[in-house]
Order: sequence, then C-alpha cells, then structure tokens
Amino acid sequence: MSTLGDRFNRMTGKTRFVVCRIVVSLRGAEITPLLGTLNRAARIAIDSEGDLEVMGEQLDTIANQLIDLQPYWQSACNEGDVFWDEGEAGDYVNELFADSAQRYQGNVDLGNTSDTDTTDDPLTLPVTENVLVSLTIATEGEVPAIETDLADLDALTDGLKALSTLHYQERLRAVQVHFAPAKFGDRLTDEQLLSNYPELIPL
Repeated sequence: MSTLGDRFNRMTGKTRFVVCRIVVSLRGAEITPLLGTLNRAARIAIDSEGDLEVMGEQLDTIANQLIDLQPYWQSACNEGDVFWDEGEAGDYVNELFADSAQRYQGNVDLGNTSDTDTTDDPLTLPVTENVLVSLTIATEGEVPAIETDLADLDALTDGLKALSTLHYQERLRAVQVHFAPAKFGDRLTDEQLLSNYPELIPL
C-alpha cells in the first residue's frame, strides 16, 4: 500500500530505491554442493572486480539453486527499507554489508575475499551441518515480492524468483552475497547459527 510520501515523491519525479537483505539457512547432506556454487561465485566476482552485471548473473545462479533446494530450507528472515535518495540507499547497503560481514568470522562475501577453496569436485566435498546464505540487493522501483515478510515457503520462493527477474530487467544497483561456512571443511554449528542469526524464523 502506497503511503502519502510515496505518492508525493512519484509526483515530483523522484527515483524510488529498495534495499533488501534475505537470509536463508539450509540443513542436510544434499546441500553441500551449494558451497561449491557460492565459492565459485566469489571467485568470479573477484575476477570481475565487482562488475554489477557479473554479480547479477551470480545472484541469479545462487537464487535458482536455493529454490531447487527448498526441501532443505530450515529458517529465513528478511529486512529492508525504501529510500528516495540514492546516497541514503547506498549508506544502508553499506550498513547491511558491515553487519553481514561481522556475523560469522569465517564468512566470505562475493566482493571481498582472497581465500576461497578451488575444489569443485562434488565427490570430494565433506558433509556440512548447516549452510547460511545472505543476499543483499539494492534496486530501483517497486518490488512487492521482496517488500514483504519472507519467512514463509511460498513468499520466500517468490522473493528469490524476483531477484532473478531484477537482474534480467537490469534494475539491480548493488549486489552482496555472504555465506557461512566460508570454505570447504569448515562447519557452521547450530550454536553459531543461533547466536549469530537470532532473527531467523523457522520455516
């Protein structure tokens, strides 16, 4: 539902920015290959020096793999805000980045890593207890699918699909991906998950 402020800003021709962070935790032996996708995406992002088109492609790949792994979703949460000033939106993106980065010391993000495992062979992947993925984006315009509570299987599926759509519509203005554990062989325990991500809601 549009607020009076939203309608006024549209009338004055201001650009609407949405900044959103979606966090999903998964559990099960079958999710281990997701770490390969995440580490590969990190290396590609580094090689591209954070090129937004490349980052959007990796976001699309990760979002679709998360959808495919829906049976293993354990919990999720999301947060965000709407801005009519690009600078304020950028500041909020940076705030979410800093918060995500400090949640788990073993974490790696797509735009700031130099120590990622190069193992891609799924036969060599150790079983991991939990995997957590945090997706932060900034986009222009309205995105109802992510401007709502996503702690629900159907809503979260729609929200992840929306991220792919935003990439193909060339509406993304920032993309950040954090994940834990950061490397093959590391573990994210239940205790770490609870202490570092208390806002997660069981699905």
